[in-house]
Amino acid sequence: MSKFTMSPARACVDFFTDPRILSDMPVVLCTGVEPGLLFTRKVMLEQAGYTVLVAITQSELIQACKQRRVNVAVIGHEHNPDTKRQFCALVRRYFPLAKIVEVYPVELGKTLKSADAWIALPKQEPTELVECIAAVLKRRARMPRRSPTDRQSRPPVAK
Repeated sequence: MSKFTMSPARACVDFFTDPRILSDMPVVLCTGVEPGLLFTRKVMLEQAGYTVLVAITQSELIQACKQRRVNVAVIGHEHNPDTKRQFCALVRRYFPLAKIVEVYPVELGKTLKSADAWIALPKQEPTELVECIAAVLKRRARMPRRSPTDRQSRPPVAK
């Protein structure tokens, strides 16, 4: 093989590491406490075509947000309500239009009222997370609502 010919294996590696290609793939940030569960979610989502970042701690979450633009954040059921709220606020601070999916235990109920979607456990099916993320990505971005005072403070439109 000449030095100018690329092997199929090398071409495959380039496809998955080329930033021009990666920038077009939706990025999903998964948070949780259990590394095994996070690994399973990561593999499932990557097989569905998403780029997946994983964060267990708040510092890992901040580092992930600085590393890549996040389209969807999945906030795991293992976190206590305060940690879920903190993680949600951090993601929204870095990416106001990012979608938030909360995974929650049925017995505790939903914590994040501002989430875009919820998945209840133990009822989660293996494909439900992938389907939920695809559905929230299809929804239009929420635009920040203007208050009534914003309308009053605008100058009149010239006719």
